[in-house]
Amino acid sequence: MPKKSAKPAKQNRPKNTKSQKAPKKNSPKQEAIETAELLSSEVVYEGSLFRVRHDKLIEPGGKHSERDVIRHNGSVVILALDRSKSKKNPWIVIERQYRHAANQFLWELPAGKLDEGEDPLAGAKRELEEETGYKAKKWKPLVEYYASPGFLGESMKVFLAEGLIPGDAHPEDDEDIELRLVKLSEVLKMIEKGAILDGKTLTSVLLYARLIAKK
Repeated sequence: MPKKSAKPAKQNRPKNTKSQKAPKKNSPKQEAIETAELLSSEVVYEGSLFRVRHDKLIEPGGKHSERDVIRHNGSVVILALDRSKSKKNPWIVIERQYRHAANQFLWELPAGKLDEGEDPLAGAKRELEEETGYKAKKWKPLVEYYASPGFLGESMKVFLAEGLIPGDAHPEDDEDIELRLVKLSEVLKMIEKGAILDGKTLTSVLLYARLIAKK
């Protein structure tokens, strides 16, 4: 018969000397943007799409820190909608293309990198026409976000595009894009099944679906 092990002696855990505040339950308010004091910044890599900088800084709370940050001109994302048949369940322009970083084909919204100093709305119009051939009569900003702010300084600005006018696409030489028009309800099903893995598409479609559900 196996022996029962002796009850382990209680260990005194070190007390946490730092007082921890309980999290607040109310919604966070819009706060003034605080920035770090940059002590030095050195470019350690520069390519055609982005550059990597090694920064030494003092964070807003007073902490000295060093960070490697990918700097980027920013990107635009286009949620292009055809609401002519249904306002609650519009057709959405989505693309399928191979992404080497993900090592697979991904379904995505049209998107692209801004040129240096380019106006975001102008960039969104340019990217939509280049990748899909569509122009749009009506444009509206939806949201801006940072995809991975721990190391990537890329801001992504999402625009709604409506009143679509078809035309000829002229993608860049390294782009091989398959276009589809898919109903919002079907895109949501694709998301639920895990068929859409692209972050900008998840963010944009789910926010849009939430907003129109309130109307």
